[in-house]
Amino acid sequence: MKKIAIVDYGLGNIFSIKQALKNCGVEPLVTESAREISQSDGILLPGVGAFNEAMKRLKSTQLDQVLIEQSQKGKPLLGVCLGLQLLFSKSHEFGEHLGLGLIEGEVIKFPETFAGAKLNTPFIGWNKLHINASQLDNPLIKGLTETDKFYFVHSYHAKPYDETCVIASCNYLEYNYPAIVQKNNICGIQGHPEKSAEQGLLFYKNWLNSI
Repeated sequence: MKKIAIVDYGLGNIFSIKQALKNCGVEPLVTESAREISQSDGILLPGVGAFNEAMKRLKSTQLDQVLIEQSQKGKPLLGVCLGLQLLFSKSHEFGEHLGLGLIEGEVIKFPETFAGAKLNTPFIGWNKLHINASQLDNPLIKGLTETDKFYFVHSYHAKPYDETCVIASCNYLEYNYPAIVQKNNICGIQGHPEKSAEQGLLFYKNWLNSI
């Protein structure tokens, strides 16, 4: 059975994610141990809350270096919600703060208005995926369609410098933002698959099958 490490640094829907992965046929290990993370087959980085606080917690236990080293060795790493944002170079949430730097880009806040409409934040609710035409054969989204909705709660979103890493996006009214990103063995999803019914479990299964 695949060994999946869920990084426990005090911020994240760990119980819900653990149950979702168990429903996908694996027994994940919730851990803050560098050794256990290093011995895993794949790493899941959860996250709920503020970017800077999350990075402080990862750095205080040197888990940031563990994640960087393991991902550079080619180990699959999935960031969920805030976990996706932490993969990027920096965030502008409550100032400017450095992230893990595994995907080049930044994390920015939704604009207050776009195309004449007001964008209230945080955005809370269900949103459809818009799969990029070049990514239709990507194993991460196998079986997913543009009628599938995922659950989101966020005020900030990633802005990759290389847009080819965007697998799928969502629209908040007419404002487009990345929903699923991937750079080689590193990927992330802005929504919460563990709260997104069968399509959420399918996304997790696809990631697990890619390991």
